[in-house]
Amino acid sequence: MITINVQEAKTHFSRYLDEVAKGESFILCKRNKPVAEIRPIMSRVMTKRPIGLAKGTFEVPTSFFEELPEEITALFSGITP
Repeated sequence: MITINVQEAKTHFSRYLDEVAKGESFILCKRNKPVAEIRPIMSRVMTKRPIGLAKGTFEVPTSFFEELPEEITALFSGITP
């Protein structure tokens, strides 16, 4: 990781921006004290996510759909039993 001062970054901004685009990271300093990190943004994957990748890997138990006991639902409403 390269450390640069603000004046250097202002003078050669385009050059450093090209390096960031290639994957390089920089620590930006003001009076030789680090104030920021300049790093590339990870590109987003533009393909659609497939549906059903976990199909068959787990099963939801029937108890999942049963109503919760009163003492637990009371906790959600802020009422103590």
